[in-house]
Amino acid sequence: MIFLEIPWNVNPIIAKLGGFELRWYGLLFASGFLIGYQIMSHIFKKEHKPEKDLDALLFVMIIATVIGARFGHYFFYEFDSFLQNPGKFLIDMIVPPYNGLASHGATIGILTALFLYGRRHKDQPFLWVTDRVVITVALGGAFIRLGNLMNHEILGKQSNVPWAFRFNTFSMNTDGSLKMTPEAFTRHPAQLYEALSCLILCGLLFYLWNRMKEKMPHGLLLGIFLIWVFTLRFFYEFLKENQEEFENSMTYNMGQILSIPAVLLGIGILYYAFTKGKKDAEYYSTHTFDTGKAVKSK
Repeated sequence: MIFLEIPWNVNPIIAKLGGFELRWYGLLFASGFLIGYQIMSHIFKKEHKPEKDLDALLFVMIIATVIGARFGHYFFYEFDSFLQNPGKFLIDMIVPPYNGLASHGATIGILTALFLYGRRHKDQPFLWVTDRVVITVALGGAFIRLGNLMNHEILGKQSNVPWAFRFNTFSMNTDGSLKMTPEAFTRHPAQLYEALSCLILCGLLFYLWNRMKEKMPHGLLLGIFLIWVFTLRFFYEFLKENQEEFENSMTYNMGQILSIPAVLLGIGILYYAFTKGKKDAEYYSTHTFDTGKAVKSK
């Protein structure tokens, strides 16, 4: 077999203005929220939900994603350091730049926030809103992994597959500019594997929503999302370098261990969707909640 490789020489910094750096990761991270907002706007219009709620939903999602992902990183990957100086880490958790975002922590943060959101918006219960939001989360996950690709981080293991990428290490030149040095070997583009998986999932979830809309069993898309993302995450980890040194002595790394309960939760939610979720959908599609109480539509 002819050995091929893809030299990945993308500079993670798009432009610099004084001390400010515009990075691909930040641009893609923000784009996920902006495009996700447009998708949710379309969904709300089609299902006749108040569009004024979108601003609150966007705010909830941004805060939950950042705090959940940051807290998850420190709790799951740097817990000892967190205990030594919790004050410093609490500040680092909310102040950019964000060096370390854990997808499992983001998942916990988002589900918790949407549960509280659903309690305050009676016409948008927890499983209804999560079924719609996971469409945008799948897209955001793709953008984040593309950001990791641009940053030459979350690296795959060494490989000679024909589509292997040659990444770079970074140092600073004497003039303060970024110096990129190609690695001596090629790797699996694991970031790209996950990004493509998330894009396919986004398309599938949107297709299912578009087919069923308000008739869709509550929990269906959330269950599919959890099973898809974290089953693939478990297997993709075999192609990726460990994120922290302590994982080198483990049979399964932290990402794999955390993915197991997420998949089990997805299976449980999918079971609920097929047994009770359809009745929930019928109930909420035939009642209004203008007064805070359910009133059957005539």
